Amino acid sequence: MLENPADQIRGRIDDIYRFESRRVFASLIRLLGDFDLAEEAMHEAFTAAVEQWPRDGLPANPRTWLVSVGRFRGIDALRRRTRFDASVDQLARQLDAHATAPGGDEDVEDDRLRLIFTCCHPVLSSEAQVAMTLREVCGLTTEAVASAFLVAPAALAQRIVRAKARLREASIPYQVPSTADLPERLDRVLQVIYLVFNEGYLASSGDALTRADLVEEALRLGRLLLELLPQAEVAGLLGLLLLQESRRAARTSSTGDVVLLEDQDRTLWNQPQIAEGRALVQQALASGRFGRYTLQAAIAAVHATAPSVEATDWARVVALYDLLAQVEPSPVIDLNRAVAVAMRDGPLAGLELIDALLSRGDLAHYYLAHAARADLCRRLGRTAEAKTSYRRALALVKQEAERRFLERRLREMG
Repeated sequence: MLENPADQIRGRIDDIYRFESRRVFASLIRLLGDFDLAEEAMHEAFTAAVEQWPRDGLPANPRTWLVSVGRFRGIDALRRRTRFDASVDQLARQLDAHATAPGGDEDVEDDRLRLIFTCCHPVLSSEAQVAMTLREVCGLTTEAVASAFLVAPAALAQRIVRAKARLREASIPYQVPSTADLPERLDRVLQVIYLVFNEGYLASSGDALTRADLVEEALRLGRLLLELLPQAEVAGLLGLLLLQESRRAARTSSTGDVVLLEDQDRTLWNQPQIAEGRALVQQALASGRFGRYTLQAAIAAVHATAPSVEATDWARVVALYDLLAQVEPSPVIDLNRAVAVAMRDGPLAGLELIDALLSRGDLAHYYLAHAARADLCRRLGRTAEAKTSYRRALALVKQEAERRFLERRLREMG
C-alpha cells in the first residue's frame, strides 16, 4: 500500500528537524539576537511546517523557509512584549528593518561557527562552555546534559541561564573571531570538545567507566568543526578522539570491570576508526602546524598499530611525549611519559621519575599517579610500597570501575 503524501511529508519534517534544526537555530540567533527567543521561534517555525507543508507541499528550500518563518515569529513575539517593555518595540523595529534571512549554505555554515565560538567564549567558565555547547550546539535536552554530568537538571538549567546572561551583559558579538584572535579562540573550542570526550571516555565518577552518549557528541562536534574549519589541529583532535574511541569495546569486561591495555583483546578494536584516525593524524603532521592534540593523537596511533604492549615502539612514544612536554608542559604529561619510560627502560627508571613528580606535590591528589607508582612497585616486588600506593589511590578515586580494579589489585597482593 502506497504511503499517503501528507504522511511522507510529515516523515520528511521529522528528518529535517533531526538534521537541520541546529542550523536553523544558529541562523535565528544571528537574526534575533537572543538564544531563548531563537529557540522559541525555531519551534514555532517547525510547528507551522507541520500545519502547512502536508497541505501545501514541501517548499523548495525547507531550511530557508524555516529560518524566514522563525524570524517573523520571533519579531512578532517581541512585539507582543511591548505591552510590558517599550524598549522591546524599538528592538523589534530594528530587527524588522535590518535582519535578512541567510542567502545560502555559506551563511548557514558561518552561523554554525558563530554559535560554536559564542558557546565557547572565554567570558564563560569551562563548565558553562561545556553545558552551552551540548545544549545549544548539539541540541541535547537540559535533562540529558545534567544526567551526563551527574548534576541536578535544575542546577544545570541555572548554569545555562547564567551563561546566557553573562554573554548578554558582556555584549559578546555573535561572530567568528578575527584572524588575529582565531588561534586562541579555536583552542578554547577544541578544549571544550576534548573535555566532553574525556568525560565520556573515562567518566570522572559514577558506576560506568564510559558514557557513550558524550563520546558520540564529542565526535559529532569534532566532525562538524573540521567540516566548517579544516585546520590541522582540528584534524589532529578528531584523529585523537577516533583512535581513543576505537578501543572502547576492549576497555571493559562483560561485567563492566577495567581491562588494562596489556590485557585487551585487540581484535575488538575498531579498525575503521583506527584507519580514519591515523589518516587525520598524518594529515595534521604533514601540515607542520600542529599542537598538543595532534601529538597526543600521534602517540595514540603508535598504540593503535602495535600488535601487543611488548611490541609497541616505546622509544617513539617517549620521544613524542618529549615533544608534547615542550608544547604543553604539564605534570600529567610528565606522568604519562614516566610510564612510557618504564616500558622502555624498566620499572625502576619510571618509578624514579614518578617519585620525583610526587615529591614536588603536583600530583599528590591525582589518583592515577599513585596507581601508576603502585603498579611499578608491584612489578619490582616492593609489595609493601605497592600496597601503600594502592591504598592512597583508593582514597582518591571517584570512579567505581576504577575503584574495583584497585581493590582487586590489593586483594591479589594478599
